Amino acid sequence: MATIYQVSDLAGVSLATVSRVLNKNARVSDKTRDKVLAAMEELGYRPNSIAQSLASNRSNSVGILVSELDGPIYGQMMAGIESELRTAGKHAIITTGYSEEEKEKDGIEFLLSRNCDALILHAEAVSDEYLIELSKGKVPIYLVSRYVKELKSNCISIDNRLGGYLATKIVLEQGHKDVAYISGRLNKPDTVNRLIGHKKALAEENIEFDEQLSFVGDYSETGGMAGLKYFIDNKLNFSALVCANDEMASGAMKYAREHGYNLPEDLSIVGFDNVSFANYLYPKLTTIDNPTNEMGKMAAKLVLKTVYKQKTLKTHNIFEPKVIMRKSVIKHEA
Repeated sequence: MATIYQVSDLAGVSLATVSRVLNKNARVSDKTRDKVLAAMEELGYRPNSIAQSLASNRSNSVGILVSELDGPIYGQMMAGIESELRTAGKHAIITTGYSEEEKEKDGIEFLLSRNCDALILHAEAVSDEYLIELSKGKVPIYLVSRYVKELKSNCISIDNRLGGYLATKIVLEQGHKDVAYISGRLNKPDTVNRLIGHKKALAEENIEFDEQLSFVGDYSETGGMAGLKYFIDNKLNFSALVCANDEMASGAMKYAREHGYNLPEDLSIVGFDNVSFANYLYPKLTTIDNPTNEMGKMAAKLVLKTVYKQKTLKTHNIFEPKVIMRKSVIKHEA
């Protein structure tokens, strides 16, 4: 198998020049590039990542930490990141943190050990202080779906307070006054901000937030089922249910039908995320669009722009949530 050293000898150029050609560096003349490419073809040389990184001092790989490998949110996010990186000739190294502090730290340490040029983190359990300290190291970090004020230029996030507000505003505008709410775990910034938005929407209508009509779920289908069961078992009055994600909304819809509810006549339900299956539930789920695929692409673009110096790329940091109206909410007749 031919080596980069043989290509260098045959073309009569330095190893660094060969590496610049492999990295498509503009500082190589057309004549020199043609000589190197001709030598590669004659020798049947296939480049490897080590050779490509000689001149640039880059591994051309970006580490990605997500909470889970399954689930529609994380899949869309990873697909967005990977597709953008692959188009630019970079590769992704992926690991998981499972929303647990020690596992997130372990995953980050693994990515750092792989000599990644940058890290894109969907980190939920580690503290802001940890991330701020991490950002002081040699490897730049970028956060997806999380906002840390001190790192704001490297954060790609959605306005979760606005999203939570819009989700509840949907049912209030349809005349619902008794609104139940299923949140995710309250140790997650996204969860807290969506709940703040929910409370703001209620306050604007002079509706007092009722702790009894609030349930802490876990962002899973079973969490939505457990939340609706809690409200029903406690004989609470409510005509609408807002869930902090679509999976809990789907669980709540399933439990409601199993217990004799006609949807949406007996109960209007709103989700959050606009995952692919939301359009196939019955009734089709009204929800808040959380563009995780586009956010993943934007995080990758930010890396390409700031780490790999692709200055022409246009980036922005904050995405605005949008209402996706479908069939799971109807007007409430008092």
